[in-house]
Amino acid sequence: MFLNHRGTQTIETERLILRRFELTDSQSVFELWMNDPEVQNNYGESVCNTVEEVERLLAKWLCLYNNNEFYRWSIILKEANKSIGQIAFYLVNNQNQRADVEYCIGQSCWGKGYAPEALKAVIDYAFRHIGINRVQAFHRSKNASSGNVLRKAGMKYEGTLKQYLLHKDEFDDCLMYGVTRDEWC
Repeated sequence: MFLNHRGTQTIETERLILRRFELTDSQSVFELWMNDPEVQNNYGESVCNTVEEVERLLAKWLCLYNNNEFYRWSIILKEANKSIGQIAFYLVNNQNQRADVEYCIGQSCWGKGYAPEALKAVIDYAFRHIGINRVQAFHRSKNASSGNVLRKAGMKYEGTLKQYLLHKDEFDDCLMYGVTRDEWC
């Protein structure tokens, strides 16, 4: 069985629109999450210090949208029409029909259920439209809030990977979660 790669298609939920990034998102991306050291630290990426840095990154992603195996969504809050975060399949294993998901949300939107809402939507997209059999994710032990997001989205804890990541010169355990199409559908 082969995967039906469709690329980053727009997905709508009750409160969110998940869509491809646009250059016009650069200001809200910068203000709401990419310049925030805590958000970027939890996400494992560097802070962008200027809107121009964000624009360069978004331009790179815009080019990657030409590849139907590239999956990265801007999380748009409908009521504000601003990018409050991102969610992506950062690794798709075609042979094993598996996708690894990552996400981040700006601090002003934490605790409101937006991340689980977005995650549920992309998991459903993976199973129903791409033909993925398993979606998985992990979080660093020092970012327990991310585990709450994974559980609320319907993923199950599967184990701890001891000293899995070197983050800021310190080894950290990662907690692994997953869900299969049979469990979901």
